[in-house]
Amino acid sequence: MNDPVFRSDTDAVEVMREYRAVLDRWPVPKQEIEVLTSQGATFVLACGPETAPPVVLLHGAQANSAAWLPDIALWSNRFRLYAVDMIGEAGLSARVRPPLISDTYATWLEDVFTGLGLADAALVGTSLGGWLALDYAMQRPSRVSALALICPAGIGRQKNFLLAVAPYLLLGAWGKRKILEKVFGPPPKHLPVDLEAISPLMERIGRAIKPRVIRIPRLSDAALDALAMPLLAIVGGRDALIDSYDTRLRLERHVPNAEVCFIEKGYHFLPDQSQQVFDFLVRNLQGDAQTRHGSKSCGASDE
Repeated sequence: MNDPVFRSDTDAVEVMREYRAVLDRWPVPKQEIEVLTSQGATFVLACGPETAPPVVLLHGAQANSAAWLPDIALWSNRFRLYAVDMIGEAGLSARVRPPLISDTYATWLEDVFTGLGLADAALVGTSLGGWLALDYAMQRPSRVSALALICPAGIGRQKNFLLAVAPYLLLGAWGKRKILEKVFGPPPKHLPVDLEAISPLMERIGRAIKPRVIRIPRLSDAALDALAMPLLAIVGGRDALIDSYDTRLRLERHVPNAEVCFIEKGYHFLPDQSQQVFDFLVRNLQGDAQTRHGSKSCGASDE
């Protein structure tokens, strides 16, 4: 049976080897948990005080929980974090990709919550993980105490990225670099230490994984209207994958309580948002008066 996730067994082995090496550099003590679900085994990394408010982390496509490495040290000071490897991606969870247009993913995440003993939790999701968080909040609103979304799919219009970059595919290594720049922005001269630790893994995943070539379902206006929990959305004006202007407009119209941080010069990849997300979680999960002001400020990616 063909692997729906990796291009070859060799690719899968190499990605898992590098992933394990990154996990060895986790900045705080962690617990590795395997949760049995309706879609197979799901891998979860838990860290932070066990009695602190729970926060479930949902990474994007072509990634795994290593993507949260730059954020863990700060967030784990005040919260019990559960970084979940999404099924069908480059992590240690089951390699299955059921259709997104169903309740399958909400049911799977419900199984994860149950397996972790969570009655409810805040969700932090990026890109496809943002859609997963929104889908779960729509279908299981009583289980979601807050939503923090970074460049989420599922609200704004999905752009035809493949059509836009098709000419670059004919231009060799230079063309591939230009495609990456459209998603991640111009490469910095020097990567921060945390990003330097995960960059080789993400590059390996990019070469090894089979991309999801799909149309991601968008929440209806009525579904957005029903989102009553605190919500933060951080989006970039130069996002090549999602129409972030549409994301902002729909949130302003249908989720008036949402905090929208619009980074005009930001791309689909938005680093340096740890503090912004942390302050939002503290305000809404712990009621810290010191972070109630300045909630609309954005991270350094706006520079």
